[in-house]
Amino acid sequence: MCKLFINADPELWVSRTHSLRIDGMVTSVRMENAFWQVLAELAERDGMNLPQMITRLYHESIDAGHDLGNFTSFLRVCALRYLELQLSGDVPMDTRVPIASLDADRILAGNPGEAAMPDLVTKAKH
Repeated sequence: MCKLFINADPELWVSRTHSLRIDGMVTSVRMENAFWQVLAELAERDGMNLPQMITRLYHESIDAGHDLGNFTSFLRVCALRYLELQLSGDVPMDTRVPIASLDADRILAGNPGEAAMPDLVTKAKH
């Protein structure tokens, strides 16, 4: 079992710091490269760069009333949640499908599969 993990590319667990500006304040976020890669893919799906997506996640979390005392942990969980939703079929593996086009309420309600293909579901119901 461990061989699957210990023989992974060591570059994946190297930490890297990104500095970005959120609401005029400069902040630094330090995470392992594996998380940065997932977050970069997530940003690209919706036509954003990494700082734009991180800023958007920050604002939407604050708007939802979340306490982001450990923002780096929040970003790690976002990356893991994205991969989990792909594995469950709720987010298509096809990275050309923007996350913003998915029905988040349906995904959160636990109707797997339907939200992953909004156009096909809509067409099938009509």
